[in-house]
Amino acid sequence: MPVSRLPDLPKAEVAAEQRRQQIVQIRDYYTQLARLANVAYRIRVANRQFCKTTAPQIGLRAATVRSLPRAFRSYTREALRIGWNVPTALSVADGSPAGVAGIKAGDQILTFNNEVLPKAGTGKWIDRWLKTHGEKPVQIMVRRDGADALRTVYPVVGCAIPIRYKTNPDPNAETNGKQIVIQSGILRIARTDDELAVVIGHELAHANLGHYNKRVWNAVLGEFGGAMVDGGFMLGGIYTGRTFSRYFEKTGARAFSVEFEREADYVGSYYAARAGYDVASAAEIWRALSLESPQSIRIASTHPITPARFVQMQKAAAEIADKERRHLPLVPEMQKVQAASSRDDGK
Repeated sequence: MPVSRLPDLPKAEVAAEQRRQQIVQIRDYYTQLARLANVAYRIRVANRQFCKTTAPQIGLRAATVRSLPRAFRSYTREALRIGWNVPTALSVADGSPAGVAGIKAGDQILTFNNEVLPKAGTGKWIDRWLKTHGEKPVQIMVRRDGADALRTVYPVVGCAIPIRYKTNPDPNAETNGKQIVIQSGILRIARTDDELAVVIGHELAHANLGHYNKRVWNAVLGEFGGAMVDGGFMLGGIYTGRTFSRYFEKTGARAFSVEFEREADYVGSYYAARAGYDVASAAEIWRALSLESPQSIRIASTHPITPARFVQMQKAAAEIADKERRHLPLVPEMQKVQAASSRDDGK
């Protein structure tokens, strides 16, 4: 048991500090989410030609207290200065249609073409509304400092894949091909938006190139091969407990993993450059990652070592800069990848 004489902890003081920390956490969460949304908007729009699905976008995120997660509700009004009934713009992406129209974070969003925005599920409603109406101009009524104004917004098409933000100190990001998840740890080490852009570009490249499905298929093939081995032992009267199936499945899932990551780094650097970000300076993200994960400097398991990723991004940046000087399209060089695919298909 403790031997120190500890001070009393009045419940009221602890509760007050808990509330302060919760408010700060919510503010930080939505500040980081706004930063992510700002970069993601540019990446989505600049690279729509490479995406399998696209959708109209205006770069606006709006919400009411009741449209946010329940865990946030008791603190949200004070933390974000939004109400329960009228949606408020939490963020507006720089250079987006909403931004160009003069809408700002903090504006209340009243109507889209005279349709009143709902009190709950505001974000999903906006996405559905834009999908239904396409790129047609939308008249958005906003209220600022008690005065109403009508803003004409012209939606633009961008990649439709959702990009989520998750509170997790691990500096990681991932995609299953249907959505991209960026963890808070990444935003902490990505000191500039250029660095964040290459991370988002990397995950978008994974999605567009179908890497997740390829890994799943490799795992299935590996498990099938392992099952054949397990079956052989069973015929000999030896029960393996699916040992070989599990091992081969894991090995199959890792097949070409490092190569897929290198390809996503390369293609993702183009995606970031096409959105106007400085890829040359963004290479510093790999040095920052090495500080958080020292083993990544020497060991390549599922990802290339960070020194290799840094050098490759420098070379990709030089390639991109050369194309810009020669006024060539900023499109990744995919010939070798296509040739490898042809060989894999037996052609």
